[in-house]
Amino acid sequence: MDIKQLSYFVAIAEEKNITAAANRLHMSQPPLSIQLKQLEEELGVRLIERNGKRFDLTDKGLVLYKHALTLINEMEEIKNELKETEEGTKGTLSVGINTLSVPGFTEILEAFHQKYPQVSLKIVQNDSFHLTELVKNRVVELAFVRLPLEHQGLAYHHLFSESFVFVSTEPVHNVSLKDLNNVPLIMPSTEGLGIYNLILDAFSKEQVQPSRIGECSDMKILMEMVTAGMGATIVPQSVMDVHGNKSLYSCKVSESTLVSSLGMIWLEHHFISGPAKNFLKLVREKMKIRL
Repeated sequence: MDIKQLSYFVAIAEEKNITAAANRLHMSQPPLSIQLKQLEEELGVRLIERNGKRFDLTDKGLVLYKHALTLINEMEEIKNELKETEEGTKGTLSVGINTLSVPGFTEILEAFHQKYPQVSLKIVQNDSFHLTELVKNRVVELAFVRLPLEHQGLAYHHLFSESFVFVSTEPVHNVSLKDLNNVPLIMPSTEGLGIYNLILDAFSKEQVQPSRIGECSDMKILMEMVTAGMGATIVPQSVMDVHGNKSLYSCKVSESTLVSSLGMIWLEHHFISGPAKNFLKLVREKMKIRL
């Protein structure tokens, strides 16, 4: 007994005539009669009382009819839900976001939720290195990351590049890395990660040894530390845009090599869910408008 046999039986039960049921199913009458006979033999019960050309359900047939309707409807719901999930209108969207911040991220999420309200959102914040591991382990499907970053086995879509700014509690209009030789700096992120090494490499190229007094991977706390006068910092412009306040001043660091790139990653050569495809498309559209 399979779902096709049950759909045949439902048609017979509702039409009460084998010919009418065959016409409804767009098949000939003899194969339908054979299917009904095989179903009765398999179950070992009589399902239909034959009164001339009219077919009436037995008590056993009525029980099967009720269950068959439920099973057929559930199967249709499963098909529809699978289709909606493939189209991205249902399911779960799991996204990792870099701790350095992603400009306009909340607005993108809001726009996605308005367009796909039945998609459940799962947002995970971490540094880029750990986000790549979460993507590889399929904890999250997509992630916003900062370069430089080793992303072997991952597909990467570049969104934009931005300059770094020097941030302090004192107004500064022009600054180079050499000017920061003796300035106490709180470094963003932690040692061994891309953004941290990018800044140190830039100092090294200028043959300058920065005066590091601390590190912080939480950008909100980092800005609060600078606001409290504990030191200055160097961060991508978007971090200042998101976490800056009236007590802080910033200016572009003049070295052209000091640039941060933001992009999205996902597993290369692997299935991407409908919700993830729709989110990627929306991000590209929003970032293009923003820039």
